[in-house]
Amino acid sequence: MHIDTGSYGAPATPWDDPRWRRDALAWAESSLAVHGRQPAGREGYGVRLRPWSVVVRIPARDGRVVWFKANPPGSAFEPALSQALHNWTPGRVLAPLAVDTGRAWSLLPDGGPLLAQVLDDERPDPRCWEEPLRQYAALQREIVPRVAELAALGVPDLRPAALPGRLTALLDRTAGLDDVRQLVPQVAAWCTELESSGVSPSLDHSDLHEGQVFHDGNGRCVFFDWGDSALAHPFTSLLVIARLTRKRFGADSPAVLARLRDAYLEPWAGDGHSAADLRRFASLACRVGPVGRALAWDRCFPGTDGRPQAVPDANIVSWVRELADEPPL
Repeated sequence: MHIDTGSYGAPATPWDDPRWRRDALAWAESSLAVHGRQPAGREGYGVRLRPWSVVVRIPARDGRVVWFKANPPGSAFEPALSQALHNWTPGRVLAPLAVDTGRAWSLLPDGGPLLAQVLDDERPDPRCWEEPLRQYAALQREIVPRVAELAALGVPDLRPAALPGRLTALLDRTAGLDDVRQLVPQVAAWCTELESSGVSPSLDHSDLHEGQVFHDGNGRCVFFDWGDSALAHPFTSLLVIARLTRKRFGADSPAVLARLRDAYLEPWAGDGHSAADLRRFASLACRVGPVGRALAWDRCFPGTDGRPQAVPDANIVSWVRELADEPPL
């Protein structure tokens, strides 16, 4: 099998354990057989190891590909969440072929072309993201009544009221961030405003970018990879795509971001909020969003000594320090 560890050297994952590896592959293959399909042969499998997941690409004899994914304890909710989202919003998310919620395993079909494959890096068209953002916002609105169920699934609670305390706890245990502590009162003020915004909490994908969206070329989008997600102010979902857009479009990014922000906000405009209010909330959500992104780096497989891996520490520090920057929106 081809093993891809990216830039992480040899991350500690359960793949290192022969018994776990045997059981995981057997489960994936038997789950595939339930659907009347067989793998083409293990010599064609591709394994992607990261501190936060084990993913195995499994070619099947029918020419199609399926994907096995294992989550660490910090994102063990993802298989159950993926199944629930498919049940609640069929057609909007990738439907699992099988899940084992006890072991945090999923077997997923291939979703087709990614939005990343539609984008033209030579001449990027900002309109490529407008319709995906509308569809994503519609998904978030559709599951607003499911907040209690999301919490019961184990989705982390990063609603605005919880963020100041989570930030303080993060600062207490992360070296190199003492100077950021003075920002906690300001972050708390922003969170209070978001909490009273009248925009109901929902699911925040938390890492929404063009590699997390399938796009059929005709405008239909399917969203996947929910391991970083949280129960939060929904507008925090704009943070990652706004940062990427600013990087891609440079000097033109303010106008591009305004268009994308407004496309995302369209489905939220029917609740009595003015356009100015919604834009204000979007900006505030991006201001506090780095807290959630920093906390997502806690969701890694433990190291060999049982403690969290040290690899993501620099990423935690980097995200927390963004609280001092102007938001991308």
